[in-house]
This record gives sequence, C-alpha cells and structure tokens, in this order.
Amino acid sequence: MNSTHMLPNRRRLLAGAVATTAAVAAPALLRAQTGPLKVGVLLPRSGVQAGIGQDCQRGVDIAPGVLKALGMPELTILNGDTESNVDTARAHAEKLISDGAQLLIGAFDSGQTTALAQVTEQKGIPLVINIASATQITEQGYKFVVRNFPTAPMLLNDELNSQKEIFALAGVAPKTAVFMHVNDLFGTQMSQGLHAMMPKYDLPYTIADEISYDPAARDLSVEVTKAKATNAEIIIVVGRLNDSMLITRELIKQRWTPQAILAMGPGWYDNPYTKTLGKMSDGPISLVPWYDPNKKLSQMLEAAMAKTYPDFNLNTNHVFTFEALLVAADAFKRAGSTDPKALAEALHATNITDNATVGPGIRFDANGQNTGVKCSAVQNRGGKQVTVAPKEAANAKLEWPMKPYQDRA
Repeated sequence: MNSTHMLPNRRRLLAGAVATTAAVAAPALLRAQTGPLKVGVLLPRSGVQAGIGQDCQRGVDIAPGVLKALGMPELTILNGDTESNVDTARAHAEKLISDGAQLLIGAFDSGQTTALAQVTEQKGIPLVINIASATQITEQGYKFVVRNFPTAPMLLNDELNSQKEIFALAGVAPKTAVFMHVNDLFGTQMSQGLHAMMPKYDLPYTIADEISYDPAARDLSVEVTKAKATNAEIIIVVGRLNDSMLITRELIKQRWTPQAILAMGPGWYDNPYTKTLGKMSDGPISLVPWYDPNKKLSQMLEAAMAKTYPDFNLNTNHVFTFEALLVAADAFKRAGSTDPKALAEALHATNITDNATVGPGIRFDANGQNTGVKCSAVQNRGGKQVTVAPKEAANAKLEWPMKPYQDRA
C-alpha cells in the first residue's frame, strides 16, 4: 500500500483522536468545577500503628454530620491503608490518586507522611496533613502541602512550657527525670530537640538516663528496669499506644510509681489504653496538641463522638483528623472547584477562626504550616481525659503525685 492510500486513514485517525480527547476532556473539566470533592484518607489501619490509625478513622466517621451543620459541602471519602509502612504509604498514595482522589489527608506517622508529601507534590495533588510533626515536611518549598499540626520544635516549645506550668500548679520541682522514647523518626527528632532546647527553659530537673526502644517491641521489661534503677522522680516519654501499655504493665509489675508520667506524644491518652488498663491508666499527663473543651465546635464533636462511638472519648486523633477534613471542605467551598491548583490556592488562604483545637484558629504561613496551634496538658482521670493546662483551655485541676499502682483496687 502506498502513501497516497495511507493519507486519508491518517486524517481519519487524527480526527478520531481529537474527538476522543474532546469527549474525555469536557467531562474532566466539568468534574473539576463541581463536586463532591473526592478525598483520599491514608492512615495506618493495620500494622504496628493500627490502633491509632483506626482511631483517626473515627474522626472521619463523625465528620459528615458536623460538616453539614457547619454549612460545608459534601465530601466523598476514599480510604487507604499505609500498613504502618513508608513504602506502602507511597504506593497507596499513588493508587488513591489514580483512583480519582483530588486531595489527600494523612497519615499520622511522620515518615509515612513524608512519603505522601513527595507523591502529592510530584502529582500536583493537595495534601492536608492531619497529624505528623517532622519539621522538614513543610520546609521543602512544597506548593500543595499544608499542615494543621505542630512541628517537632513547636511541640517541644509548648511541652516544655507546659511542664513548667504543671510544676507550678503542683507546687513541686522534680530534680530528676528518666527520658524514654521510641527510636523512629518522631522519637529521634524529639530527643534531639529536647537536648537542644532544655537549657533555654530553666527546668528544675536533670535527665538521669535516656532509654530508646523499638516501637514494635513486645517486651520492655529491661528498659523499665533500667529506668527504675535511676530512681528518677518523673518519667518523660515519647511513645505510641503499644509501648505505653507495655511500660505501664511493667511499672505495675515492678511496683514502681513515679511522681508523674509526662507523655510528649500519643498512646497514653488513647482509648485502648484507658479501656485496657482501667484504674491503672489514671494519672499520666499527656502534653499534646488537644482540643479546647470550652469551644463550641469541640462540644459538637464530643456530642457526635458520644452518639457514634459512645465507648470512646474524644481525643487528638479524632479532632485533628476532623479538622483536616474541615480544612479540605472549607477550601473546596471557597475554590468552587476540584481543580488541584485552585484547591491549593484556597488551602493557603485558609482562615478558620471557629475551630476546635487550642489556639487562635487555622491559617497557614508561606510554608503551609499552621504556626498558631497549641498543646495542652491532659490528665487521665476515671477513664477519661481532663485538661489541666493551659489555664484558658482547662476544665479540671491537676492531681499530683500519681496514686501508687499497688494502692489501686
């Protein structure tokens, strides 16, 4: 067959390709202008962090009714599981985007969230971080990433100031502490930051020993024995849900009750911790980003949680995951479009004043970081959590020292 006979076929193919492209492009443009927004929520729903990932999901589950009451647009949720693994987080982020997700939320763990940020920035899809504190995530010059959660230095600044406020409320100045922490990215950054920042805060204690451990450990008896040997007055811990229960059980077994356990991270306030350990869970103080129980939105979330999950207390996992969805819905409402660039611009222009968490509201700096979000001191009390500091967000008085484990029924 010669070229003269091929020419009409080429023209017909070209015309067909143009028609096909137009047929695909027109609906795509329409989808970019209407809703609902498809939000991919990536959490560690299985693996070593499954308990916390599943808890974050409860914040997703209570969101629809609350968002509707706030006048926010509907969101379509696409769920993904990081399996508590960085490589899996990256792969599943790409899959959610290929499945049609127009914005991602996640992923609790800093290492996994770093992988998400790299994927979304490369794909040009917005990412709203619910929980993750590694500083570098919002210092890469990313245009599609925002975070409504403190960085590690922000956390430490608030947590060290909260310690001083607690000591003032207790009327004591502990002289020695033992520092225990997980050896993952979060725990390592917190350790480095603590040593760098402590001299600036005039804290009354010295650290008698620092003990790191694997967050996937199944036995921490040696670590607790080592901590007890220091005879420290307080324990400062950066951990997760699994190790918080292991440490507590060893404290009970070894008959050691420090004056206080100050947890700079998750685990100790989580519902499985209080449910599993009962009265033995009372006393620890979590110095963490929390919700202000006096705010209207917090009370709405408490009511929604009580209705949907009556056996669970509202906590950081629920509230910050919900606020990530609130940020997404608010940006979608203002953008009037699912176009990624329009959403990213709207996200960076966020100014939510009626939020739930402690601080003046939700707005992002040039790096996409909310610098106004604050920590609270939250104490386990009777199977629930009460806020003892800061004063403006408190709803209970501090109890110090901890009641000896052996004296509890």
